[in-house]
Amino acid sequence: MSGIAMTKAAPAGEPLLEAAGLAKHFPVLDGFLFKRRVGAVQAVDGVDFTVHAGESLGLVGESGCGKSTTGRLVTRLLEPTAGRLTYRGQDITHATRKQLAPVRTEIQMIFQDPYASLNPRRTVGEIVSGPLEIQGLLTPGARERRTRELLEIVGLNPEHYNRFPHEFSGGQRQRVGVARALSLEPKLIVADEPVSALDVSIQAQVVNLLQRLQREMGIAFLFIAHDLAVVRHFSQRVAVMYLGRIIEIGDRDAIYEHPRHPYTHALLSAVPEADPDDDGRERIRLAGDVPSPLNPPSGCRFRTRCWKAQDKCATDEPPLVRLDGDAEGHLTACHFPQEPTVADRGHDVVLDPALAALEGTEPPREPA
Repeated sequence: MSGIAMTKAAPAGEPLLEAAGLAKHFPVLDGFLFKRRVGAVQAVDGVDFTVHAGESLGLVGESGCGKSTTGRLVTRLLEPTAGRLTYRGQDITHATRKQLAPVRTEIQMIFQDPYASLNPRRTVGEIVSGPLEIQGLLTPGARERRTRELLEIVGLNPEHYNRFPHEFSGGQRQRVGVARALSLEPKLIVADEPVSALDVSIQAQVVNLLQRLQREMGIAFLFIAHDLAVVRHFSQRVAVMYLGRIIEIGDRDAIYEHPRHPYTHALLSAVPEADPDDDGRERIRLAGDVPSPLNPPSGCRFRTRCWKAQDKCATDEPPLVRLDGDAEGHLTACHFPQEPTVADRGHDVVLDPALAALEGTEPPREPA
């Protein structure tokens, strides 16, 4: 397309990006004149996943669980503390800037805030054509033609070339971000909550745009989001993240119809329904907040909020494995997994005593 020299695309379905034990710990320093390390925030602490060519892997979880940090590790905007990151068979975990140069053309990112991610002093044309200029691709005239073509691809008017970001709506700015990500014809795009800052109607437009581009250009996505409905609509596989770890991963139907981890059940039960009286699912309210990544719980990190936790959960960290009866590729990290169903259990599971008191009910007891 437009004379840009690109490497041969990976066959559909083949591993494109592989993360093994990927970790990022941010040091916590204390002292005025002489700084000393007193701890580390374990934002990401040993995650394993694979993104195949042409597919979309959704990454979901509560705020602060490490989703965005994982996305920045994949794009090498952050240096990993530990683990291994492989792209098309090449180890890029600690690759130098020179070694990363050809890889950066193939891995791009769409940021969460469509305004903060755009330089307000540059026109849309300069923003979208910037990657082409940095990589030394095409002549100035060809770059302008390619930029206008990209603006049209993402649903903007080519005449918007000379406008500034503040002249656009939020949805239009996000489309500019998408056009910039597409400028180098990437094989993988990390979309960090690309629709969370947009109105619902605009969210649908942007998600449909990304799906169309994925079909037409064969782009793989690491799709990071809070909205489980959007993730289900967009992603073929879903990974559930909690406090720096992936606790369940599988294809879309396995995660949404046959979840096994208690935390996944809690997330799914929180999804709003159009008719709550005809929901057919249990309602799970977790007690307390997410523990601090500065000092995560021992063993299973979810045990402090889990209604099924036992002594073993405090001492043994559950491995991410396939459980009996689960589909191929459906992995769960839990010693005492839930039944693979989202059917109603006959009562609401209320885990927060204070909330139960406000509602005038008592938390149900687990059967002996």
